[in-house]
Amino acid sequence: MNDNETRLAAAWPCKTRELHNHHFDSTVWNDFVFRDDDIIVGTYAKSGTTWTQQIVGQILSDGSPEVDVASTSPWVDLRVPPKPEKLAAIEAQAHRRFLKTHLPVDALVYSPRAKYIYVARDGRDVVWSMHNHHANANALWYAALNDTPGRVGPAIEPPQGTVRDYFLDWMARDGHPFWPFWDNVRSWWAIRDLPNLLLLHFEDLKADLPGEARRIAAFLGVEVAEDRWPAILEHSSFAWMKAHAAQAAPLGGVFWDGGAETFINKGTNGRWRDTLTAEDCAAYEATARRELGEECAAWLAHGSRARPMAAA
Repeated sequence: MNDNETRLAAAWPCKTRELHNHHFDSTVWNDFVFRDDDIIVGTYAKSGTTWTQQIVGQILSDGSPEVDVASTSPWVDLRVPPKPEKLAAIEAQAHRRFLKTHLPVDALVYSPRAKYIYVARDGRDVVWSMHNHHANANALWYAALNDTPGRVGPAIEPPQGTVRDYFLDWMARDGHPFWPFWDNVRSWWAIRDLPNLLLLHFEDLKADLPGEARRIAAFLGVEVAEDRWPAILEHSSFAWMKAHAAQAAPLGGVFWDGGAETFINKGTNGRWRDTLTAEDCAAYEATARRELGEECAAWLAHGSRARPMAAA
């Protein structure tokens, strides 16, 4: 091993903790057997996860309209179904695997054999999408998360109050009722220079989907014929995904009132601007700078168009 290889080996993240709650069982990764071409899509949640999975699925399939990311790209650290069943199903996959995680890096087994794509989004946009996801969840969703064996910690309960109330509680209790936000973003930003990690941002995907899709393909080492790009991009659009939402939503959307089209929501940002006060936004931005540092906070807010966040 040469000096560069030695330095790189020392830089690979190590798992230092487990995360358990109504959603998580991070121990699934401890028994996961990696393949050399595995792809892991990581996000906090409601940050563009399914969209990125769809783009990856389209790139790998040359734009096939039949790609069903809900079944082909499972959430590894979700605690249902149980670990043995989930690992067996993933091991049986014969295609190039692309999987998802919502864990911070220090609760994940990070392998040099895989390629990782981390997608970020302004926390205010995350919460607006999360509120839609949570407020429209039905009894089946709560039963799967709360009543199946293996839950650690309190149950997740229906949201109370307005979306602003929901945001303020999420801020005050760092991600409640889901999981902590800031250490998730911070942990992935800290390893952004690793050669097998690509950082994406929701704003950049919206601003230039063709360019970002080509970045993803290049990162994954996939050569796409030029005549396949129109189909890939069409099937990666929000309009197409909304019209074919059952192929993206878990179990075809049975966990949400309104079905799969509720799971694939608006794909828009900035809806909080008409609801949050100037003081609410100043508090969020000050927290982002404190938790993430100026550079990361600016990137989280704006993506590649990052500019310093105004001081509160």
